[in-house]
Amino acid sequence: MKARMFLPNFGKPCRWPLLSLLVLLELFAMAWPPACAQVQSPNASPEGSTVYARKNTFSVLAAYSNDSSHILMGQAENRKLLDFGAGYSRRLWVNRVVNWQYNGEILPVALENDLTGQIVDYQTSPTVATFPVEQLGGVISCAVITSAYSYTVPNLGGTGTTTYAGTEVQTCSGRRWNIGEAISPVGFQWNFLPRLKTQPFFIGHGGYMYSTKPIPVSYAGSFNFTFDVGAGVEWFRTPSQSVRVEYRYHHISNHNTAQYNPGIDNGLFQVTYSFGR
Repeated sequence: MKARMFLPNFGKPCRWPLLSLLVLLELFAMAWPPACAQVQSPNASPEGSTVYARKNTFSVLAAYSNDSSHILMGQAENRKLLDFGAGYSRRLWVNRVVNWQYNGEILPVALENDLTGQIVDYQTSPTVATFPVEQLGGVISCAVITSAYSYTVPNLGGTGTTTYAGTEVQTCSGRRWNIGEAISPVGFQWNFLPRLKTQPFFIGHGGYMYSTKPIPVSYAGSFNFTFDVGAGVEWFRTPSQSVRVEYRYHHISNHNTAQYNPGIDNGLFQVTYSFGR
């Protein structure tokens, strides 16, 4: 509760010693407000109990996914994600049940790890031979792809034809990290039971990611759209500081703005340290 202000009546002389004492105490309280005035906490409810629901929140975060698969829409397999960034939340509405917040994130470090592939040509005609490996950029998966071929070409000098036949085998050969950055300017977070120090929450974002190379394959784009939805638990150390642990479904797609759009679905684990008031 705010400290009550006892102002003297300057229109009449102070006739009582008690009134003079109150005036002196009030002047002392005005000179030393931290020591003599109790200001209500911005996170305190009208009933006086603490509500863990900051008005403005700043965050630093780290997120990682060790694998990707066809969760909903993505086709590219075995992709890794590693993100470092910051976030901002603004409280929109709060009551006893839910704390609804705007939430945005920026990721100046957004790393994506692709599979690389190779093609080996096993020729069976006109001679048996194995040609050197042809290195590929990103490949959809590590599934072995076998393609038989056969074609005929005329010989030099017009003395007949030669048939070439064999099999091309595509396999995985390694991995590569792609450097990028991402931002999710549109997002919301719903914390439940804001009077508790430990609060379950839902969260979701929409944004984009730009990488220095096309991802997840060479014929896809360097500019991709992203969205995520997830849930987790936020633990408040104090009303102004908290730690969030969460799991998200995270999708990357160029929305058919490039030649090929396989998409990436990841299960993303994220840890966030937040502070504010």
